[in-house]
Amino acid sequence: MTTPSDSALAPDPEGLTRAPMTENTFVATAAGNDDPPVPIRGLRRLLWWIIPANLGIFLIWGAVPGILLPAQITELDPANKVVNLLIVTTIGSFASILAQPIAGQLSDRTRSRFGRRAPWIVLGSLAGGLALTGLAFANSLLGIVIAWTLVQIAYNFAQGPLSAIMPDRVPLARRGTFAALSGIGLMVGALGGSIVGSLFLHSIAAGYVIFAVISLVTLTLFLVFNPDYSSKEIVPEPFKLADFLRTFWVNPIEHPDFFWAFTGRLLLYTGYFAVTGYQFFILTDYLGVEDPGTVIPLLGLLSLVGILISTVISGPLSDKVGRRKPFIFGSSVFVGLAMVIPMVSPTIEAWMLMTFISGFGFGMFQAVDTALMSQVLPSAKSFAKDLGVVNIAATLPQTLAPAVAGGIVLSVGFVGLFPVGIVLSILGAFAVWPIKASR
Repeated sequence: MTTPSDSALAPDPEGLTRAPMTENTFVATAAGNDDPPVPIRGLRRLLWWIIPANLGIFLIWGAVPGILLPAQITELDPANKVVNLLIVTTIGSFASILAQPIAGQLSDRTRSRFGRRAPWIVLGSLAGGLALTGLAFANSLLGIVIAWTLVQIAYNFAQGPLSAIMPDRVPLARRGTFAALSGIGLMVGALGGSIVGSLFLHSIAAGYVIFAVISLVTLTLFLVFNPDYSSKEIVPEPFKLADFLRTFWVNPIEHPDFFWAFTGRLLLYTGYFAVTGYQFFILTDYLGVEDPGTVIPLLGLLSLVGILISTVISGPLSDKVGRRKPFIFGSSVFVGLAMVIPMVSPTIEAWMLMTFISGFGFGMFQAVDTALMSQVLPSAKSFAKDLGVVNIAATLPQTLAPAVAGGIVLSVGFVGLFPVGIVLSILGAFAVWPIKASR
């Protein structure tokens, strides 16, 4: 196998600017705006394999919390389905908020012949599969809460280290493309999960087990075909309890770009999930759809088409023009304005149009914002931990949005969700302009 130093000094077969440093030097001195050493088996291979890797995880996030979990809770207690779903998702989301930064901290400090990330990706997907199997057989609210919380913790222990692959191994000039391909796996998984998940509405347990197997297989294959440098020679950082307790903190005064990027993502995700997170109940109670299982696959396809179009175009284009912020601004505007449509026209046709337009905007955001976030990370020593903090901006809305949205629904009905989503999405657009690390 090629040694780290040999690989770092080898010519880049794709004509990219190579990083003149070893893995050890990179981890010790670099930040998110530095090029890493080239991958062991080539960048092109890594670019394409990130699609199935993300697909394996996000099929679960698409199928379970939005489709299978609400259906399982509805079967358990139809009269209290909204409140029970709020309880389950809120507790699970809090667990995920804690899990990913901690997983990142442990991953950053891991020293093994397989690198810093691979052991946690495998262990997380294996434990997550076991937790999903437990969820399949849960027959009480307490059992569902426990099983879903374990699912959230385990898969975030896999997802956190996986997200650090970009700053670890992808040069700056290709991060928009990598983020776009990563976003394809993410969004196809999330939306494909909702489509496939709807097929298991009458056999929920089988769906849970199948998604668990798919995740374990795809993540394992990703690691086999894209090995990382050994981290055994990297000088370990001394463990300090104070540093560990600061896992969830990145100083906004010392790192203002990180703060603004985090804030922009937090606002847009909160606005988006305040509405789309209640799709199942919006379809049944606001739009009057008697059997949502008949329209959810079509809605997923519409959103997927919008996402794929914007993702394929915006990620590589942002690399070509060397700009990220205009794309993020445009994506937030698309998402916000799309929500006006079902607010003024509560019909299934309006919801379909909103689904396509918001999908287009969210795909553009996902493709470019991921690359932007990688460029504002403070240090290679803590890429996974800091990305875990970044992920709070994605997972916290899944905690806050159900709670806030549930109160809005109970007070003024589902129509009250749309103004909230619109305002937060537009504010998310303006939050990225103060960032200086990227144009």
